[in-house]
Amino acid sequence: METLRTPDERFVDLPGFPWSPHYAETSDGLRMGYIDEGPKDGPLVLLLHGEPSWSYLYRHMIPVLVDAGMRVIAPDLIGFGRSDKPTEVSDYTYARHVEWMRSFLFDALDLHDITLFCQDWGGLIGLRLVGEHPERFARVCASNTGLPDGTRKLPEAWQVFRNFVASTPELPIGFLISSGCTEKLSPEVTAAYEAPFPDPSYMAGARAFPDLIPQDEDNVATADNRAAWATLAKFEKPFLCLFSDKDPITSGGERALIHKISGADGQPHQTIEGGGHFVQEDRGGVLAEALIDWMR
Repeated sequence: METLRTPDERFVDLPGFPWSPHYAETSDGLRMGYIDEGPKDGPLVLLLHGEPSWSYLYRHMIPVLVDAGMRVIAPDLIGFGRSDKPTEVSDYTYARHVEWMRSFLFDALDLHDITLFCQDWGGLIGLRLVGEHPERFARVCASNTGLPDGTRKLPEAWQVFRNFVASTPELPIGFLISSGCTEKLSPEVTAAYEAPFPDPSYMAGARAFPDLIPQDEDNVATADNRAAWATLAKFEKPFLCLFSDKDPITSGGERALIHKISGADGQPHQTIEGGGHFVQEDRGGVLAEALIDWMR
């Protein structure tokens, strides 16, 4: 497949994001960028972002976690951030995203005892991996996400978003992020979210995601997600939900996770007040402190 790589100068002097990037290859040779901060022998926290953000979304959480002695790894999904970007929408499938992340985490970095924090597509990918490789994970924290099994249509707010992505030739990435937040983003932060996408040719990954979500039994990913659920439901390690109170897309989605997953029983689930869909942007410090308290 043909790929693009965002020039490094697009990432210079981004506000609140001083960390140097690291790089590793996926199983098919694509380069994935990631942040790796904190003591290498500290408890490992994996932060997975979703659509259409990148690891910049975690800039409020990373320093809090590192100051608490955690090792924090925050990768950019293929098609986003500093990672390689296949140029065709058809290059992106749910299965490929799962394999790209699997090969990065387990083949390239050989990570174990992972504490996963996942939001949006970070959960659709991350929870699949927990269902398929539960032995690699020590605990899971889900926020504004889920693992759709083809039995539920997404709400109207998501449909509006999907139609906008499908009909807009040049996606305003910063606007999409800002519209999912409860607090207005500064022009500089908005520009940082747009940094990975110099022009529309870099946006195929962002265009692909909405139509990859399995919302019916005929979706190509439905069977794999249901198979992952069979294991995820029996996951007895700690499973925490930190959903926000102002997300029209995933509101109430925590109930299915708490009800179905064994490890969610008795955990200190919280509703994060004042957080939109991108709760890491609105309440990142609150999330990080809740995660640290829970891990301890």
